[in-house]
Amino acid sequence: MSRRRRAREVVMQLLYRDDLNGVGVGDGSSDQQFLSRRLNRNAGLISFADTILQGVRQNRESIDEKLESTTVNWSLARMAVTDRNVMRIAAWEILFTETPPRVAINEAIELSKRYGDENSSRFVNGVLDKLMQEAHTES
Repeated sequence: MSRRRRAREVVMQLLYRDDLNGVGVGDGSSDQQFLSRRLNRNAGLISFADTILQGVRQNRESIDEKLESTTVNWSLARMAVTDRNVMRIAAWEILFTETPPRVAINEAIELSKRYGDENSSRFVNGVLDKLMQEAHTES
């Protein structure tokens, strides 16, 4: 597993916790401790992961709106928690960063294969591919 994928995985775990307990339930220091422990105190990876975490949290409402408008007959509440959070990370990268969209989508697919069910990777790929196309059309 790539180091950056590992960072995304750890962020997904924090976002999963947010979903179950309320957005941003951890205080900054507990989030930092979690990132530090899980990423072997690698300052570069911790910074990368924290940027994703804060970016998704700060833009969650607009990310969720984009994801919901991209899906047909699927609300975010109906999606598996892991799928939803994997897609939030990728959507943030597609919409708000310079990460090549295909990289963000491929990383999301790999995480969904690991944490989702047998259909997760296809579902995540379809939603994010459509999001990427719509984002490209808007810009």
